[in-house]
This record gives sequence, C-alpha cells and structure tokens, in this order.
Amino acid sequence: MRRMNAQAVAVTITLMAAGLAVAACGQPPGEQAPAPPPAPAPVSDVTVFEGARIIVGDGSAPIENGVLVMDGMVFVAVGTAEEVDVPDGAAHVDLTGKTVMPAIVDTHVHLSETIEDVRTDLLRRGYFGISAAMSLGRDSDELVATRGDFIPGAARFFSSGRGITRHEPGRPMGAIWIDSVEEGLEAVRHLASINVDIIKLWVDDRNGMYEKLTPEMYGAIITEANNLGVRVTAHIFNEEDAKGLLEAGINAFAHGVRNQDIDDETVALFVERPEIVLVPNLPGRGVPTDLSWLEGSLPVETYAAAQEGNVEDADRQEFFGIQSRNLGRLAEAGVTIALGTDGNTPWGPHIEMEDMVASGMSPMDVIVAATRNSAEFLRMANAGTLEAGKSADFIVLDANPLDDITNTRRISSVYLRGVAVDRAAFP
Repeated sequence: MRRMNAQAVAVTITLMAAGLAVAACGQPPGEQAPAPPPAPAPVSDVTVFEGARIIVGDGSAPIENGVLVMDGMVFVAVGTAEEVDVPDGAAHVDLTGKTVMPAIVDTHVHLSETIEDVRTDLLRRGYFGISAAMSLGRDSDELVATRGDFIPGAARFFSSGRGITRHEPGRPMGAIWIDSVEEGLEAVRHLASINVDIIKLWVDDRNGMYEKLTPEMYGAIITEANNLGVRVTAHIFNEEDAKGLLEAGINAFAHGVRNQDIDDETVALFVERPEIVLVPNLPGRGVPTDLSWLEGSLPVETYAAAQEGNVEDADRQEFFGIQSRNLGRLAEAGVTIALGTDGNTPWGPHIEMEDMVASGMSPMDVIVAATRNSAEFLRMANAGTLEAGKSADFIVLDANPLDDITNTRRISSVYLRGVAVDRAAFP
C-alpha cells in the first residue's frame, strides 16, 4: 500500500481529532472519552537527488546543479535547484560533482534460450545501466510470454519472437523458415497473435550460403504486418537489399549497409521516409581499446575472454570503416538513429556508443540515440528521458560523458524503476 505523505498524515490526524471531540460531547455524565491514539510519525516515499549535472536525454543543454525528485518508481520533478520545490520529509541524496543521464536502452540483442538464463542476462544489463533490451530473432513463444515479468534490478525484456528467413532444409528451428509468400503471411499472423514487439526479417545470403527472401516475399510480409499493427525490422548486408526494403515500406533496420559505401539514392530513400529507424550495430573497430574499466567487475575468465579479441586487425578496420562512414552520412542527413549491439554482451552499449562517436556523431547525439530514440523505438512511453512522469531509470556517473563518451562507463550507481541496483558484484 502506498504510504501517505506528511501533509496527508496531518490532515488525517486533524480529522481524527475532530471526530473524537464530537464523540466526547455525547459521553454520559461522569465518563471520560478515551484518549486519541498517538499520531504516527510523518512518512514519505520521496527521494531528492541534488547537485548533479543532469543530461535529460532529449538533446537539450544539461541542467547544472540539478534536482531530481523521485516518488516511488517515477520522477515528479526535474529541474534546477531554483525551479524545483523540495517536499518536506523527503530523503536527500547529495550528487554534487556527479552527472546523471537516463538509463540506456539496447534495441538489438540475442538473449539466452531458457527463462532462467534470460533473467540472468537482464540482471547483468541492469548492472551496466541498461534499462531495457529487445531480443531479435530466436526467442520461443514461451520466452515471449515472460516479457511482462518484473525482475528487480534488471533490464526490461522486449522480443521479436522468432525471426523470418528463407527456408533452408535441415537448419535448426531458431527462426521461422519459409519458402513462399503464403508461409511468410502465416508466420506474420502467428507472431502478431503472440503480440511480439516487432517482426524481424533476415534478408541476407550469408556470402552465398543461403537463398534470400525475395522482394515479393518481404514486401507481402511487411504489408501484412503493418496492416496488423506490427512493425518490421530487417537484418541486411547489401545496399541493394536496403533499397528494396525501403521501397517496400520497412519500418527499421537492425544493421546498416555493410558491403559498400552508400550512394546518394540510398540517402534520399532514407530522407524521404523520416519514420525509418536505423540501428547501426557497428562491428569492432579492429584497434586495441582500453578495457580496464571492466576489470574487477567481471569474473576473471570473462574479462580474459573480452581481451582476446582486443587486437589490431586490418580487415576489421576496413569493415568498420564502411559502416562507420555510412552511419555518419545518414546521421548527418537527419535519419533517426537508435542503439543496438547484437549478441549477448551486457556491457556492449558502452562500446557501441564510443564507436558511434568515432563515426562522427557528437556525444550528445549518441546519448539521445541510446536513450530517448531507443525508448521511443521500443514504444516505452514512460522511459528514455529524465522528466516528470517518467520511470526513474537513470545512471549516476563520476564524470561527464559530454566531455568524453567513455565516461558512461564510470558508473557510481544505477537506479531502475526507482530502486538502486545492487552493484556489489556482477550478477
């Protein structure tokens, strides 16, 4: 039950006293009315965080010496110390010298296969300040049904269920394999019936290993899905497929073009469709980077594995360069960018954000992509920015990520839905 604030308690006490006084007037002569019960101590669910630099997440200038007022799971006020009235009886947390930003939303991951393991995946993301994650392409119907489960300290779970791709005999059924338009429509209807958050298509031949979905197939799937109120995102590799999907009405891309630098026609197709969301999912840069921020947070063997691929690699540098230039060009053209990391690396968003800045985006634009844009892409109306009425999902940082985006890794504390995440050990 929600506890009353101090003002409500005072009103209640006054009414109780008045009622007792009326009752005393009706007591028989010589009898004394019973003494009223002792007044309860004032209580409050409100916490006030004071003194921090606040990055709202909408691209606006940060609020210096900011105040966040949190009542239970939501913010009730955010602003400067001069603007915000601090309620009596609230708990106070001094964040002087800290920076606060919204928790990060990862719109492209591949979580584990069992419910128990997925819960662990989501807890590990909470540790790194990730408030939500959407799993794309291999989730069973049983996993999809658990999305509404509340896990304290964990990221929220979104899912596309099983993705749709071209039939390949003998392949494991991690995805829905089709070989005709009708099979594609049947897959869409099933996914819509279990209320997936989005439908994923694989439109990629994996270097000639498989047949691709044809334009006729993916066009029919996109039309049917949109008619049923479900959006569609596409895994792609080639620019040619990106153009076809844009013309067919695709809603989002789970990857950018990876085979070549995009041409003017592709840029124009994106610009003509402002509702399109691009989740670039950049590959590793092929240069050694500082991973010392992970040491001590991860199990020794996990940290060692992370360091194994942290080497110079010319081929990876070239592969990154193509996608980096394509991202920079589309971001400059005004395409909506969200954040996704692929795979199942809970700290991946912090690396992806650094790579996005390396691709020409400003730290502020990257933060907006990773918070507001990604939350809007997942249709999280109550998340993504630090505003009154929004869920209290935020990261307290020891340094300003607007100065250096890698400062998102300098985490002092994480709050998800108003509760501090226990970061004593990696889950």
